[in-house]
Amino acid sequence: MILLGVITQEQALEGVDFNTLGLLIGMMVIVAITKHSGVFQFVAIWAAKMGKGKPLSIFFILGLITAVFSAFLDNVTTVLLIVPVIFVIANNLKISPLPFLIGAILFSNIGGAATLIGDPPNIIIGSSAGLTFNDFLVHMGPIAIVLMIVTSAILWVRYRKTVVASIAAQKRIMKFDPKEAITNWELLKKALFVLLLVMVGFFTHSMTGFEGATIALAGAALLLMLTLDDPEEHLRDVEWTTIFFFVGLFILVAGLEHVGVIHSVAVWLLDATGGHPLGTAMTILWSSAVFSAIVDNIPFVTAMVPLIHDIGELSGIALGPLWWALALGADIGGNATIVGASSNVVVKGMADQAGYRIGFWQYMKAALFPTFVGLVICAGYVWLRYYS
Repeated sequence: MILLGVITQEQALEGVDFNTLGLLIGMMVIVAITKHSGVFQFVAIWAAKMGKGKPLSIFFILGLITAVFSAFLDNVTTVLLIVPVIFVIANNLKISPLPFLIGAILFSNIGGAATLIGDPPNIIIGSSAGLTFNDFLVHMGPIAIVLMIVTSAILWVRYRKTVVASIAAQKRIMKFDPKEAITNWELLKKALFVLLLVMVGFFTHSMTGFEGATIALAGAALLLMLTLDDPEEHLRDVEWTTIFFFVGLFILVAGLEHVGVIHSVAVWLLDATGGHPLGTAMTILWSSAVFSAIVDNIPFVTAMVPLIHDIGELSGIALGPLWWALALGADIGGNATIVGASSNVVVKGMADQAGYRIGFWQYMKAALFPTFVGLVICAGYVWLRYYS
């Protein structure tokens, strides 16, 4: 973009959202340190015990845990931690892990939709629109809970007769001791203390004025000091490929915005909907869902953010509902295909490495219906809450 003269180096750097990058890096460091305590394995084994070794019960308890972790850590990190545990549980139950893996994808994206930090598209939207952690909880939290319940019901119907195990296998699972998974109690206490402080920081953002990146990076720095670990070790755990992928996307979108492409699309969208607020919101929600399923929700949201700003300037439409329509469409639409969201791709890669192939159509056959039902519910939610 710079070499072709589309934008200057200064304009390229101005287009990079460093608040999004700082928030991602800070949370990645905190999770990288915390995982060495064994707490995530503890929770997974506890889930297996709570499910009494019954595969279907474990399936839904793990799904709930995945959703909660995704909301407060981020969905990519969550699946990286949950998927190895799924393999252990499935191997001991002597059943296929594929239903568990598909469930982990769906629940991680639904749970990630609930908060500012749960899904990368939310971070991008929140940073650009000035939306806080509490804003996401209030507007996205309720619908995420509804979607969890509905998706669980659909998956129960689909898997109730196939996710079964022998009595002997169930007894083997019940012999696991969750406490043995904790390898460092002292680290666990320090990590939970810092995570609590970071969450308090997110909740009190409107009072303190600290941005998400400042809170997350401060938490990461504090945990590094408390553990006295070598920072290099944990900085290697940061997904730098993802971080620079974001940098490249921000620069590409800055170029599109600079030459007027984003503005032209905004004008076309307003013409197509006649500037009607509800029609514009529905168009954004469903187009976000469709495109997120095809090209991954992160690049799509990155391009849509400046477009929505332009729509606001051109029409005077209230932008609040449009942001939530974009977030819901991108987050939930990303469930439709195996390439729709970063967490989907991560799970597929880990499954392939373990010898369990998740085919494109195989996944889509299981995920498309709950995704479509979820999007219909989202459309109804946007209409009832913001336009009725």
